Amino acid sequence: MSWIREDESNLIEKLSANILKAGPMPKHVAFIMDGNRRYARKRQVERQEGHTQGFDKLAETLRWCLNLSIHEVTVYAFSIENFKRSKDEVDGLMELAKQKFIRLLEEQENLEKHGVCIRVLGDLTLLPLDLQQHIARAVVATRTHNKCFLNVCFAYTSRHEIANAVREMAWGVEQGLIKSSDVSEALLSRCLYSSNSPNPDLLIRTSGEVRLSDFLLWQTSHSCLVFQSVLWPEYSFWNLCDAILQYQLNHRPLQKARDQHREGQALQQHEADRACVADLLQHHGNGKPLDAQRRQEALLNYTASREERVQNFLGALQHKRDSFLTDLTSQAALA
Repeated sequence: MSWIREDESNLIEKLSANILKAGPMPKHVAFIMDGNRRYARKRQVERQEGHTQGFDKLAETLRWCLNLSIHEVTVYAFSIENFKRSKDEVDGLMELAKQKFIRLLEEQENLEKHGVCIRVLGDLTLLPLDLQQHIARAVVATRTHNKCFLNVCFAYTSRHEIANAVREMAWGVEQGLIKSSDVSEALLSRCLYSSNSPNPDLLIRTSGEVRLSDFLLWQTSHSCLVFQSVLWPEYSFWNLCDAILQYQLNHRPLQKARDQHREGQALQQHEADRACVADLLQHHGNGKPLDAQRRQEALLNYTASREERVQNFLGALQHKRDSFLTDLTSQAALA
């Protein structure tokens, strides 16, 4: 099945979508697509068929999201923990993923038509080389599209992502791109795999489980979390509508929490900058206290230099990540 299906909404779905869109709508929705294996047991089919049906449901759900003007979707496709499953199941999932990314590369005209940018978030080095190459080709082929975004978390856990972000900041300090004093909560957020995306407004988990299973732990601290009992391959447009209604009912307190957190981060950064400036003045001053205006000038200069360092570091980090994907696509072309 195609990654992006053409519009097949019936009149009732279109009417319901218009009614929903009269209220506050999530711009970014994340899915923990749980229940494929239970669906297979329920239908008495092979596990692989359950996973295949799960992918088909993703394609259908993306169509619903587009019709609801939800332009960013993140899905938990394969956890690092899933490598602990049987070899047959893991090999089957790797083969299914390879087939789907090959299919995606055959659909570039359709993806360009809808402006779909595909991102794969996770540690690709844990995957078979041929799958890495197919993923890299798909990501590079769609990276300039900017109308809607599909983030596929593959070989991913949130703790692995956070640990990697810490390593990236340590690399920046070692390279002299940033100072240890530049390290902050805000900078860590910008070193995550998901740094190019806003945090999800709504996270949905299917199958009745009520845990996050190490998915987007950092990014969903102020998201609306909705747990639904339906198995993922049986997910419906009405299940999605129900989740959006729950988001709308909780929109005001969620937005207030986000605003307060943003303000708190800004204040925390300001205080950290002031402490750094005070320390610099103490070590490099001539013993005479500076007046308020000169202290303010020193603070502004320090803040500007820190922001410049951070931007240079983030540019170098993005270049490193882009080069990794470009090298994979070059290897694929030579193969």
